[in-house]
Amino acid sequence: MKITFLNLIILSLASFRLTRLLVFDKITEFIRAPFFDEVSEENEEGELEVYYLPKKSGVKKFLGELLSCYWCTGIWASALIVGAGYLSPTIAAPIILILAVAGFASIIEFFVQYFIEK
Repeated sequence: MKITFLNLIILSLASFRLTRLLVFDKITEFIRAPFFDEVSEENEEGELEVYYLPKKSGVKKFLGELLSCYWCTGIWASALIVGAGYLSPTIAAPIILILAVAGFASIIEFFVQYFIEK
């Protein structure tokens, strides 16, 4: 895999999207669930707020802490994407491209939400 400026942009967008997918998106909640405890608290307005805290010990704590840190997960997501691109470019390329397009689409959506629908 040759790293051109375009490849760097594609890898960056794919890493961004994979990181958000793992850390925030509802569709991957089942991946995060074993590593967090759900804590409910009532706020000043009487509404119930739910917090997710990493498990208390062991590997589940480590992975919970990792998945609760966008920056930490981003490093591992980037390593996974770049590593897959080097080890198996024909298999990884379509996946990386899909993630990159989804990442770019989410950036466009941010601007649409911020500037047009405001």
